[in-house]
Amino acid sequence: MDKEKLSQLESLFFALAKPISIENINKTLAISLEKTKELLARIEEKYNQEDSGIHLAINNQKAQFVTNPKNGKFLRDYFKDELEGELSKPSLEALTIIAYRQPISKEELEQIRGVNCSLILRNLLIRGYIEANEDKNSLATTYSVTMEFLRHLGLTSVSELPDFDKLNSDDNLRKLLEENVDKDGEKSL
Repeated sequence: MDKEKLSQLESLFFALAKPISIENINKTLAISLEKTKELLARIEEKYNQEDSGIHLAINNQKAQFVTNPKNGKFLRDYFKDELEGELSKPSLEALTIIAYRQPISKEELEQIRGVNCSLILRNLLIRGYIEANEDKNSLATTYSVTMEFLRHLGLTSVSELPDFDKLNSDDNLRKLLEENVDKDGEKSL
């Protein structure tokens, strides 16, 4: 049981790639607070080693897998082009869609673009042009542009974007998105 829960927790950290509250870990794994703390301690012991590229960070009652701090310079150098280089055409397209249709889910973005957008979203998140928000009603992650994006363009609001009113309320796009909602209310691509 402990090995299974430990494995599940490691998978959860890896799959989420963002902090998860200790309370949520308790609920998700259906274990006690004491058992959660025990599992976190075992994961820290396993990963928080000098020669490990992955560490477990715990802060403010939340935990997350992070990279080993000693690899910071290496990672900054590796991602420098992604952070400072020009955006690719697909990234610009996705960013434009997000700006005009925000908040928008990954599924809706992929439906509009017709391709997987995971890496593009990651790149835009890293650059600070978009932010992810949890929609508590639908339990989906939605994306919207950040103040950094607006500042970069010299805008104070997305409504200042060219043809914003027309493109933000495009009936054809709305119909397309609604057509892909099946009878049960589930979105399908």
